[in-house]
Amino acid sequence: MTAFPLLLLTGCSGDLSALDPQGPFSAAIARLWWVMLAGAAAIFLLVMVLFGLALFRPRLLNGISPRTLTVGGGLFFPLPVLFLLVLYSAMEGEVLIGNSEAGEEPIRVTAEGQMWQWRFHYPDPDSGVTSLNVLHIPVGRVVEVTTLSRDVIHSFWVPRLGGKLDATPGHSPSINIQADQTGTYGGVCAEYCGTGHSGMSFVVEAHEPDAWRAVIEDLSNAGAGS
Repeated sequence: MTAFPLLLLTGCSGDLSALDPQGPFSAAIARLWWVMLAGAAAIFLLVMVLFGLALFRPRLLNGISPRTLTVGGGLFFPLPVLFLLVLYSAMEGEVLIGNSEAGEEPIRVTAEGQMWQWRFHYPDPDSGVTSLNVLHIPVGRVVEVTTLSRDVIHSFWVPRLGGKLDATPGHSPSINIQADQTGTYGGVCAEYCGTGHSGMSFVVEAHEPDAWRAVIEDLSNAGAGS
């Protein structure tokens, strides 16, 4: 009996798990997910209790009018729960669009999606400093990723570092990600974009600031020599 819950919990971790956050933006998304789950579970539990009473203890409900059940169970309980969930999601949304607590300017990069690969530009498409399918970022800094597409709609997503954002031709929206510790984090295209979609993955390598600057310098030198 204990094996099934443990099996379910294994889905809460892993390289592409949004429930295993490694940065403030992904942590906000994970918290919101758990709170939404708790709210949904509370509403579901109420419905199941009423359903069970109606099946096995109908006499307990005889003194309650249908109107009372409809208004109480359909309005007075769900509406406050839903209101609190919306309020909480708005609070977490402030985290997702905010910058670092220190107020530092974010590191700006561009993620260019193209069938079926990602090219990353530092700090913009005209800089000449690029990397293919590997995004290098410094630890502890907000990284503002602007998405571009040269063909169809793609979607940039690093589940353990932040939310997902579509890369749409003709548009250039931005999203913030941040890694709290060094390491390699998996990323995927989260929008079906053709026959090569399943292989359109990439990684984010988070370095200490000095090591990150050295990597960018190496990329710059390599681009200048090509």
